[in-house]
Amino acid sequence: MKVLVIGGGAREHALCRSLSLDPAVSALYCAPGNAGIADVATLRPVDALDGAAVATLATELAADLVVVGPEAPLVAGVADAVRAAGIPVFGPSAEAAQLEGSKAFAKDVMAAAGVPTARSYVCTTPEEVDEALDAFGAPYVVKDDGLAAGKGVVVTDDLAAARAHALACDRVVIEEYLDGPEVSLFAITDGVTVVPLQPAQDFKRALDGDAGPNTGGMGAYSPLPWADPKLVDEVMELVLQPTVDELRRRGTPFSGLLYAGLAITGRGTRVIEFNARFGDPETQVVLARLRTPLAGVLLNAANGTLDTLPPLVWRDDAAVTVVIASHNYPETPRTGDPIEGLLEVAAEDEPDAYVLHAGTRREGNTVVSAGGRVLSVTATGSDLAQARAKAYKAVARIRLDGSQHRTDIAAKAAEGR
Repeated sequence: MKVLVIGGGAREHALCRSLSLDPAVSALYCAPGNAGIADVATLRPVDALDGAAVATLATELAADLVVVGPEAPLVAGVADAVRAAGIPVFGPSAEAAQLEGSKAFAKDVMAAAGVPTARSYVCTTPEEVDEALDAFGAPYVVKDDGLAAGKGVVVTDDLAAARAHALACDRVVIEEYLDGPEVSLFAITDGVTVVPLQPAQDFKRALDGDAGPNTGGMGAYSPLPWADPKLVDEVMELVLQPTVDELRRRGTPFSGLLYAGLAITGRGTRVIEFNARFGDPETQVVLARLRTPLAGVLLNAANGTLDTLPPLVWRDDAAVTVVIASHNYPETPRTGDPIEGLLEVAAEDEPDAYVLHAGTRREGNTVVSAGGRVLSVTATGSDLAQARAKAYKAVARIRLDGSQHRTDIAAKAAEGR
């Protein structure tokens, strides 16, 4: 099977790493990729937002499957263009991807499907913003209606900051604050059948102790020893299957990866948000624990035959990912700094710990930073404490001037808290 992955972040590196280990994959390509993905896949240049260009590349490569990684190409309709070319594609249509592309659309779908979520208002004027903020009170939760690379959400006790963020957006969703721990649960679906993956927890704030600004994610871990064993079944019944059924009822079936961001509140599980693709950095830890070869699962989803898939097999190991970010991330991150120590991790720590590239590029023989989140260090172990120790041991080998990372990823869970 020839597989083409679209994107160039740590999520795509994790996907390519898993696909490269699948004996069914005879050729693996990634476009545009990054410096790390080049070690496991053949890179091809492409504008990931240009559906026609992606479809042409897939046709030239005689790809048997195209996997669209990031949200922006999905919302732009890249999956539609590939399907129109007659090539199986893992990723929803542009219409179905509005589940992530528009918070207001997602709220409407959840209301129709009876999916439990936070009460909310969609606001387009300063007057509506003020009324909504006053109705809910602090903490204020303000979400840009459109795509914002995981950084369009402000949660704050500061009314002025909440109002400023709302007024900077064309349209916002203002909703009640949901207390309780957050969980990410992925599901693979062909538009009818839904297959849940293992839950994970990520860390959105930039600094230890969940302090600092919101980011795209600074680390993750799986499994969740503190979670109710019935959580996955509950979310399947109350959230995932009803959402897929509602989208199919509307004539916009969702085929691909449905990501539910959840809050486990005192009033039950509530949906914070939906994403239309694998989440980063949760993908890194979830795929590290998946024993079933990945390519066949994705192809079955693309072909509408998930109901024939045997149950997924998971490793008992735990996995932890720690993100290394550039200086001043998430504001205006510095780029172009050389990264050292990557070969040391490869030589000393694999297969228990390895580096997945996000914002990197190669300059001659040197890998340099090229984005805010630069690397994800992922490690597995017999439990979270061991996986965490291995991950931070590998992090310590990497040298990037001015870089930052959280030191408390999975700490509470590893200690049984």
